[in-house]
Amino acid sequence: MDESLVARIQENYHNVLQRIHIAAEYVNRDPLSIKILVVTKGQSFESVDAAIRGNLRMFGENYVQEGLAKIQQFARYRDVEWHMIGHVQSRKAQDVCQYFSYIHSLDSVKLAFRLDRLAGENERTIPVLLECNVSGEENKFGFPAWKEANWASLKTEISQILALPNLKVRGLMTIPPFLPDPEQVRPFFRRLVRFRDSLAQWFPENIWTEVSMGMSGDYEIAVQEGSTIVRIGTAIMGPRQR
Repeated sequence: MDESLVARIQENYHNVLQRIHIAAEYVNRDPLSIKILVVTKGQSFESVDAAIRGNLRMFGENYVQEGLAKIQQFARYRDVEWHMIGHVQSRKAQDVCQYFSYIHSLDSVKLAFRLDRLAGENERTIPVLLECNVSGEENKFGFPAWKEANWASLKTEISQILALPNLKVRGLMTIPPFLPDPEQVRPFFRRLVRFRDSLAQWFPENIWTEVSMGMSGDYEIAVQEGSTIVRIGTAIMGPRQR
């Protein structure tokens, strides 16, 4: 094990943590209310091992097969959480329900019913986030939430998901447009939080505490706008190896 790699990842992590603290305190938020999900997409086993040895314990993967390889490689670390943050294809749903701790990318009622059935077969209850498209970009997955006037039309679908016994909706997730200035993504983060607040009013019996938004280039803005989970890859792990 390259101990310098462990030290570098730890240094990067603490730098991100410090910047989160500054951003949170700027808007009078408790910095401890924000969790860092370390994204390991494209990272080598060596880098992930270094992160685990550096006491990081919450990781996110975009692709099921890549994630499974890492989950199996590091199965000896029983306290490590693996979150699915990428689009879940129907044929991969079984593996997601069997091996991942958390799903950030529930983007349709059809997928919800499939995940619920498979989670039940695996005797699991899985926390999930509803992925929302708040920009209207055609290449984005998620519930269509870019027009506030249309939010109420999603109530029926979301109520169906909330009724499923093996999925526990804990909040929302989004991926904003990639823009050169992080300030430009602020309106999209605000829109997601407003949508979450609307859902909390419509469905007060459910828990809506989590907002997964913000990545390496814009997480400080996301924190200022209410993110509770930031998904950080290269800012902590360094450039992807593949």
